[in-house]
Amino acid sequence: ITMLACLLLLRPLPSPACPTACRCSSGEVDCIERALRKVPQSLPTNTSTLWLGYNFISVLGPRSFPSLSGLLLLSLPHNRLKLIHSQALVGLGALQELDLSNNYLTVLNPETFLPLTSLTTLNLGSNRLGELDPGVLHALPQLQALLLQDNPWVCSCGILPLWRWLSHNREKSLLLCRVPEQLNKYPVMAFRNESFRQCQETLLSAKHYIAFLIIGPFSFMASIFFCTFMGSIIVVYHNLCKEPHFWRRPGICRRRCGRDALFWKLLFFLFPESPEMMPNSLCPVAWGEQPPAQPPLQGTV
Repeated sequence: ITMLACLLLLRPLPSPACPTACRCSSGEVDCIERALRKVPQSLPTNTSTLWLGYNFISVLGPRSFPSLSGLLLLSLPHNRLKLIHSQALVGLGALQELDLSNNYLTVLNPETFLPLTSLTTLNLGSNRLGELDPGVLHALPQLQALLLQDNPWVCSCGILPLWRWLSHNREKSLLLCRVPEQLNKYPVMAFRNESFRQCQETLLSAKHYIAFLIIGPFSFMASIFFCTFMGSIIVVYHNLCKEPHFWRRPGICRRRCGRDALFWKLLFFLFPESPEMMPNSLCPVAWGEQPPAQPPLQGTV
């Protein structure tokens, strides 16, 4: 009995049962056309292929999938997907193929794809994408095949990062412009470097615009403060030059003190409450005092 109990304790825990609406066999879970509105949570831990196409899933919220370290293929075509949360695909690091085609996606968050470090194939065809954030491509270092056909692409400067990626990639799906009207049905890959010459000179990211919005007002206020301060210094300087009690004996003061006298006058004008800071010996005439009497010459004639 003791040995039997030990064997039961050492026995590996059973994986979760197959979802009632799906069929499971040797790592493959088939949930196609089951009228599902969300991803089933009770999936076997050994799942390597998950079919979720032709359902009514509209949102992939945070951690929509249980931790499936062995999942290699995830298929979600022909649903009603409009939003994918940035944490929706956490725990799917081994995923190699992701099919999100034939949905209602308009915007993709680059953070959503950061956990997918092994992804090689991404199908985004037949959605409502007008542009693709370049961060999505940067988040997928192993990506080899990117399917983007049948999307309403806006052929402006914003499509430049996607055009560059496709130009250096072997897999090239047929992408057609939808906007502007004069480029309707024009192939995206028919553009050349010359077509984006103006974009390359003026294209700025959102971070640049945010930096300008933050730095601009501060620079403006700093320039006003600096100009006001310098203007005050100039006004004070001219007032000092005009006041007669500062220049009773201008010749003596200029000869003895020069620039030092003017500096201390300016300092006294700005800080009149601290006269002890001023060295009176520099130029007594400058402070309204009489110059010291010259001692009589010693000696006989």
